[in-house]
Parts: sequence; C-alpha cells; structure tokens
Amino acid sequence: IAQRCTNIDLARTQAMMEDLGSQALRVLAVAYKSLPTIPSSLDSESIESDLTFMGLLGMIDPPREEAKEALRLCKKAGIRVVMITGDHLGTATAIAQQLGILNKGERAIDGQTLDAMDGNALAEAVHTISVYARVSPSDKIRIVKAWQDRGEVVAMTGDGVNDAPALKAADIGCAMGITGTEVAKGAADMTLTDDNFATIVEAVRQGRGIYANLRKVVGYLLSTNIAELFTVFFAMILFRETPLLSMQLLWINLITDSLPAIALGMEPIQSDVMEHKPKSRTEGLFANGLTLQIIAQGSLFALLTLIAFLLGLRQGGDIVVGRTMAFSTLAILQLVQAFNMRSQHSLFTTGFFTNTTLNKAVGASAILLAVVLFVSPIAHVFALTILSLPQYAIVLALALLPLPILELAKKLGLIRYLA
Repeated sequence: IAQRCTNIDLARTQAMMEDLGSQALRVLAVAYKSLPTIPSSLDSESIESDLTFMGLLGMIDPPREEAKEALRLCKKAGIRVVMITGDHLGTATAIAQQLGILNKGERAIDGQTLDAMDGNALAEAVHTISVYARVSPSDKIRIVKAWQDRGEVVAMTGDGVNDAPALKAADIGCAMGITGTEVAKGAADMTLTDDNFATIVEAVRQGRGIYANLRKVVGYLLSTNIAELFTVFFAMILFRETPLLSMQLLWINLITDSLPAIALGMEPIQSDVMEHKPKSRTEGLFANGLTLQIIAQGSLFALLTLIAFLLGLRQGGDIVVGRTMAFSTLAILQLVQAFNMRSQHSLFTTGFFTNTTLNKAVGASAILLAVVLFVSPIAHVFALTILSLPQYAIVLALALLPLPILELAKKLGLIRYLA
C-alpha cells in the first residue's frame, strides 16, 4: 500500500512498522481514495493508485499458553522447532523470541535472503536459522530438504494449498484439520483435528511411550522364554534329566506370557520420556543393549531354576520334587520379571501400584499358579507334588533374588534400554 500512496513518508512509516513488528504485532497499513464519480469500469490498477495514507494498525495475536509449554517440552526432548511464517520478519522474530524458538546464536531471515542462498550455503547454515519470514512454497521445500540432507527426521505443519508440496516432501506432513484445505490434508500424513501445536507434542510423548512399552514387552517375553530354553537345554546336558515337562512349560507360558505381558504393554508413560533425545531412524528395536540384557537376564533365571531343581533332587531324593521346585521358581521368576521390566528406573521410585492392570494380571496369574501348586489332585495331573515349607522358602528366595540384583543394576546405570 505504501508504494501506492501520494502523501506518505516512506522512511518514517517503515520505522514505525519495524517498531510495531518488534513488539510482536501484526501490522496493517490503511489508506483511502475519494472518487467523485463511480467509474464505468473498475480495475485494481486505477482504484488502488494515488491513495491517501491514513496510518498503521498493530494487531496482537498472542501465542497460546500451551504452545509455550509444548515448545519447552520439545527442547527437552531434543526436538528442534523452526518457524516458517508469512508475517513480517520483525514480527516473526519477536514472536519467536517470546516462544523460545529463536535463541542466542540463531538467525531469522526472510524470503529474499533465502533466495540469495544456493543449495550449499543453505545446507551449511540451515541449522543456525530458526525463523523464516515471507518465504515461497518452493522455499519451504528447500528448507525441508536441507534438514533431511543432514540426516534429520522432519515434520512439517501447514494449512494452505501452497503448503502441500512441503507437507508431501517432509517425513511427517501434518495438516490443520480446522483451517486446513483439502489439498493440504490430502498431501499430509496426519491431520491435526484441533489445530493446536501442543497436540503434536502430546502425540510425540504418547508415541515414545508406546515404543518404550513395546520394547518392555519384547524384552519380557524373550528373557523369560530364553530362561525356559536354557533351563531345559543345560539340564539335559548336566543332569541327563529334564527339569520341566512339556505340560508344565505350557502352563508357565499360559500364566506368564498372556495377562502379564498384555498388562505390561499398558504401562503408564514414564514422566521423563520427553527428556530423552530422539532415536536414530536406523535404530532397531533391540538397540541400546536390549539384546544383551535379554540374554543376561534369561541366563540368570535359568541358573536359579537349575539351582532349584538340583536342591529339590538332593533334598527330596525324587525328581518330582526337583521338578516342582524348578517349576515354582521359574513361574514366580517370570511374574517378578514383569515388575522388573516396567522401567529402567528403580521399582521403588516408579511405585508398585502405578500400573493397576499389571497388578491384577500378576495376581490372576499367581492364583492360577497356586491352584496347580497347592491343590493336590491338580498338582498330580501336572506331575507335581506339594512341597514342604522349607522348600517353598527356598523357591521364594531364589525367585526374588533377581529383584535386588536388577535394582542394583538400575542404580548403577547398567540398564538403559527401555526409554
């Protein structure tokens, strides 16, 4: 508008606009034109010329409070947030500073500056630029590609038709559900139904929680099944006897691999899940020592089960007693392991009762185990016998031994694979 006015001090108006923009205000220029008569033909060039400048309007559109908290969480989670906006550079800079997007040592540039940068220059500088003002659709694609070339996973939000190419180019395109166009929604991978940036951050938090729970369930199932495998394998080599019959193994799997495993997958999201850095796109499910932990814990459980079997043979003089002690020890070990796998933090810090679903699942499994151990007719069906109190004490001691061992390992930082 300024270029179309006849009575304007451009330098003064520009200074005023910069001042308003620095206050995070969106600036509009207002002008008018008096027409003695209405022209027979109206066109923008004749109407929007020789205007009389009236002044500037500064409008505030304050950021949502939840957006500030969401950006703080992003920073803790190692997620870099970059602003691409149609606002004036001064306004965009002020808003970005308020939100904590633009920090010391980072830059804010406009579309003209970006256009002057070739591919190599942008690749070298992209990690230092946090704000882009008044850029073109092709510029948005350049920004996305520059970050991807650095090996980063890029998420892009947008609502307009001009955002569609960048939404398509990003690893994760997120369109606005309320204000977004159908073209933008079609190009995006996901649609934000409430148009709230904080919802994206919450989705990241939940995604990390789901991934962590998946690793917990996999770790739990594999460590307990490796324990069963090692127990039978080494017992056959060392004692020429199997400590567990097939029916006994099936019952253990029924009561430990079903309800507790499902409940472990429903573990509440850890409070510090957003304090970890993003994972590499090449990182596998068993990264960060999970494979080693599975083998080590499975071996420990197998060793304790074999000790129970050997003690049963020596004390009872009967292989049935040995098998009963091995069966009881391994079953209880696996139920205890469900609690060990809940978090890489101490169970006493996490709390025993914060996952009520797991408590109920383990309780139900314990009842099914008790029925087999203490109801004599059913015990005989499973080729088991009723143990003496000292023998049950040995079983409990062996089954609970991994709890302090793994708590110590967590304290020493040796277990860092769940989050």
